[in-house]
Amino acid sequence: MRLFSSVGPNPKRVRVYLAEKGLAVPVVHVDIFAGENRTPAFLARNPLGRLPVLELDDGTCLPESLAIIEYLEELHPEPPMIGRTPAARARVRALERIAEMGVLHRVGTMYVHGSGPRTAAAAALGARPSPEAVEYARSYLRAALAVLDGEIGAAPFVAGDRPTIADCTLFAALETAGLVGVDAGARFPAVERWYAAFARRPSAAA
Repeated sequence: MRLFSSVGPNPKRVRVYLAEKGLAVPVVHVDIFAGENRTPAFLARNPLGRLPVLELDDGTCLPESLAIIEYLEELHPEPPMIGRTPAARARVRALERIAEMGVLHRVGTMYVHGSGPRTAAAAALGARPSPEAVEYARSYLRAALAVLDGEIGAAPFVAGDRPTIADCTLFAALETAGLVGVDAGARFPAVERWYAAFARRPSAAA
C-alpha cells in the first residue's frame, strides 16, 4: 500500500489523518506543478488526475480523500476517528461535511476567483477573477465558520474530546486559507483557539 500525495488541502487531510491514527503508509510525492499528475502512468491510477490516490497491494487504486480515510478507518478502527456510536458518527460526518463544503471549498473558490495570484491549474481551466463568486463564497464561509465556532465551544477538538476526521478536514482547509491569503473577514474565537492548538500537534506537520 502507498499513498500518492501532493500539495493541497485534500492530500493534507489524509496525511493528517494517517499521523493521528499512527498509520505508516509510504508516501509518493507527485509534483502537480511539473504536471506529473497528467502523465499516462498517473492517469492510469486516477483518470481525473486528482490527488490523493491510495494504491493497494493488489494494484487497486482508490481516489478521493474522504473515501481513502473511510477505507483506512474500516481497516483500523482504533482509535476511532469517526465516532463509536451511530449518533456520534453522524455528528462527526456532519461536522466534516461543513468543514469541507463550507470552508475548504469556499477557500478554493475565493482563491481561484480572487484578484490575487492564482494557480496555473485554475488559469488552464479558464477560471477568471469574479468578485461576485468571491463574495458569495466569503458569505458562505463565514456562516460555516460561525456554526463550527458554536459546535467547538470550549472543547479541545471539533467534535468533542478527541480528534476526528472533522479536525483533519478543517485544519487542512484553514492551513490552506492562510497559505493563499484567504481571510473570512470575521473573528471566530473558538475556531482560532482550536486551530492554534491543533497546529502544535505532530500531525499538523504531516
